[in-house]
Amino acid sequence: MSLTHSITKLSLISSLLFASSTSAMEISGVQLPEQITLAHTELQLNGAGVRSKFFIDLYVGSLYLTAANSDAAQIIDADQSTIRLNITSGMITADKMRDAITEGFDDATEGKTAAIQSQIDAFMALFSEEIKEGDQFTLATSKTSGVTAYKNNIAQATIEGEAFRQALLKIWLGDEPAQSSLKKAMLGK
Repeated sequence: MSLTHSITKLSLISSLLFASSTSAMEISGVQLPEQITLAHTELQLNGAGVRSKFFIDLYVGSLYLTAANSDAAQIIDADQSTIRLNITSGMITADKMRDAITEGFDDATEGKTAAIQSQIDAFMALFSEEIKEGDQFTLATSKTSGVTAYKNNIAQATIEGEAFRQALLKIWLGDEPAQSSLKKAMLGK
């Protein structure tokens, strides 16, 4: 396969993954599409909100599902869901993101991360490059393939494992979410 063919194929896949119709809403200056298409599956915007700390908006978190749902447990157990993070502050660095994710996994698993530590380590490696305001992370979860992480619409890696996938979703939707108001907003409440 030629490099040109590979690039064309990757461009086509990216356009299919991130095609959207009109924007559903704007939050903190971020236009959120009403729907995205991922692996030929149309996902609808379920809800979105802002993750803030010390009165500073850090990122806009949005949740995309195959059908609207406000039950966190059902969403965590669903076959597919996608969380998108749009960075809105230059205060988020790669180090701060890794620290927040480590804390998130610890909270999501009640401190029992040993069983999924290798997947967490692989996921953390995705945040080795510097993060800038305007960066977008898309975390597409699937019971069959795991979590595929995209940075600025470019696939970074797929990390397998159902326990890992559920723990990742619990960072935002679990009993001890990153921020309760963001969880409520993502659930469309």
